[in-house]
Amino acid sequence: MRTGPGADSAPAPSPTTMFSSLRIRNYRLFATGQVVSNTGTWMQRIAQDWLVLTLTGSASAVGITVALQFLPMLLFGLYGGVLADRLPKRPLLLATQSAMGLTGLALAVLTLSGQVQVWHVYLTAFLLGLVTVVDNPARQTFVSEMVGPDQLANAVSLNSANFQSARLVGPAVAGVLITAVGSGYAFLFNGLSFLAPIASLLLMRPSELHRAERAPRAKGQLREGLRYVSAHPELIWPIVLVGFIGTFGFNFPIWLSAFVDEVYHSGASTYGLLNTLMAIGSLAGALLAARRGTSRLRILVGAAVLFGALEIVTAFAPSFWLFAILLVPIGMFGLTVNVTANSSIQMATDPAVRGRVMSLFMMVFVGGTPLGAPLVGWITDAYGPRIGFAAGGAVSLLAALTVGVILARSGGLRVKVDLRRGRKHVELVRRESLAPAA
Repeated sequence: MRTGPGADSAPAPSPTTMFSSLRIRNYRLFATGQVVSNTGTWMQRIAQDWLVLTLTGSASAVGITVALQFLPMLLFGLYGGVLADRLPKRPLLLATQSAMGLTGLALAVLTLSGQVQVWHVYLTAFLLGLVTVVDNPARQTFVSEMVGPDQLANAVSLNSANFQSARLVGPAVAGVLITAVGSGYAFLFNGLSFLAPIASLLLMRPSELHRAERAPRAKGQLREGLRYVSAHPELIWPIVLVGFIGTFGFNFPIWLSAFVDEVYHSGASTYGLLNTLMAIGSLAGALLAARRGTSRLRILVGAAVLFGALEIVTAFAPSFWLFAILLVPIGMFGLTVNVTANSSIQMATDPAVRGRVMSLFMMVFVGGTPLGAPLVGWITDAYGPRIGFAAGGAVSLLAALTVGVILARSGGLRVKVDLRRGRKHVELVRRESLAPAA
């Protein structure tokens, strides 16, 4: 049950445009705070990966760092969803954002004082992951409270556009800072950047939130969420797909750092450039998703197929600039997979269990990284960056094709091929529409 503006007498929904969610004051404040902290987050990611590579000289060590950051999501992710459904989200986010800022400041102090060791990075990555267990489902589901159901898909897409806009700036600034003065100042900026989302949460008007009824404390809430998902195929298969892609296809810190170091024999500024080019594609994908305003499973599967295929092609690109340019469409289709799955799952879920469903989504998407990152790091170390990158793309492509076939069969669809001029050559149609007319 919703309370707040429009709960009793709902006005006609506002038309969805690319930036329509920004008309809502609370969401506008939220987006402003997030773009600052997201910029700091991307700076820390680049600095953290490069610091570990500098301290150890190993792509596997970068993989361990990434794995430790996402291991808590794999272990405790569902419990984070239970808390997000049970507790008021705005105070909860104030606590999690403050804790995330403190982890950045701690790593800054260690690095700037010259005392940093690789186990310090491992520990702060793990602590950040613990906070993210609660922060992620709370932040994902708080979007619907700020904008309401009519603008939910648009706001989810703009959140991703916000994150990718910061990704354009963060890696580039981090590359310059690391080259000029070292990683410590990137960590310091990240810690201080969390002041922006904290301020935005404090400035919101609680009366304008579309509050969802909170789940009361009770036994069996985690199992209830799992049963809910298992009863809805439109939730199961997108979650399975993003699980495979998140585990094996999104290990870019490992691949890109290895390509820069072993294939192109360059430094942190080149690593920042490659991340920036991927962010350009991701931003384009997010803005296109915001413009669509709807999320279809066929878009999800199609984007996943192209994402996996492009990773395989890019792995064997013969020149640096071809490799770099191909990262743009990889970013675009990867972001399309993420946004389409996120918004379609939120829109298909009862608000009372949305936190638990989204925690499961995030658990398999980013929580699979602790399983995939060490394996991908080992393959990259043992067989080279090209084989490691291609292997991740092959798993993503196979998963997309398999889930696509399952969804098509469950929906009574099949592929229709028509090579005649002026016709759509390949499309999905219902099986009965292919039967000859009587």
